[in-house]
Amino acid sequence: MRPVLVIMAAGMGSRYGGLKQIDSVDAEGDKIIDFSIYDAIKADFAKIVFIIRQEHLADFKEAIGDVVNEFIPVEYAFQDLSKVPEGAWIPEGRQKPWGTAHAVLCARENVGEAPFAVINADDFYGQDAFLKMGEFLSGSEVQEKDSDGAWHYAMVGFRLKNTLTSNGYVSRGICSSDKDGFLSTVTERTHIEKDGNQARFLELSGGGETWTGLSGEELVSMNFWGFSSSIFGALEKEMEDFFKNLKTAPDPLKAEAYLPMVVNKLINEGSAKCKVLDTPGRWFGVTYKEDKAVVRVNIEELKKAGVYPEWLWQTGESN
Repeated sequence: MRPVLVIMAAGMGSRYGGLKQIDSVDAEGDKIIDFSIYDAIKADFAKIVFIIRQEHLADFKEAIGDVVNEFIPVEYAFQDLSKVPEGAWIPEGRQKPWGTAHAVLCARENVGEAPFAVINADDFYGQDAFLKMGEFLSGSEVQEKDSDGAWHYAMVGFRLKNTLTSNGYVSRGICSSDKDGFLSTVTERTHIEKDGNQARFLELSGGGETWTGLSGEELVSMNFWGFSSSIFGALEKEMEDFFKNLKTAPDPLKAEAYLPMVVNKLINEGSAKCKVLDTPGRWFGVTYKEDKAVVRVNIEELKKAGVYPEWLWQTGESN
């Protein structure tokens, strides 16, 4: 089966200050999400599934969904705070979505049995990343368990130094891989920032703050994953465990279930292996409003180089 592209776009962009997923990044009105969809079409993905909040449906359809639906089928999955296991406790005042693991689980019916990739709406990954992920998902490796009884998934990796902003902190899953190119571990760091030519991350423990230095060469996950439908069972179990432990979480109003943590658990128990897809492509994204100027410059350079046409969407056919 041809793969499906699942785009996570339910976050409100609190640090950015608005619905950044549908904010344009070039003079032609294109959004970062447009470039991901354009690259997915080139890599022969079958359809797009947006994960959004239901109250944003009209805005998304007008800004992007109705435009690209002429070139590739578009569906919507809704991430809602009420989509929780039966009897789960929801803390009063909770507004933040339940995290990326929950978001992907919300798209289960839309994906069906097809292999699929997962990306963030506000990250630019580049054509090479989509071509390599599309090739992996269209192959036989992702369809069945291997001789060790493990499912094979995939992740596109980037170097940490190429994913940081000068305007604040970011969240990244820091990864390690084995000699065969399979992911060994993913450690989610929710506060990483530049530190001169290197980087550092913040940990809160015992009522204090601890900073740990990073070289910048670390492999990081930018939430570009490839899965078979077998992942949904693991996501369902993760959310059940998450809600069982929510009352004892340090901050129940902000606790989240992260997709990389699920992958890490599956790797540790031997039920999955995750191939790291190396790409020379450059990542960039918009975490803060100040990042947009940098993105505009990068997009303009790519268009001048002929990587993308001036207008991504032309009536009647894809470029």
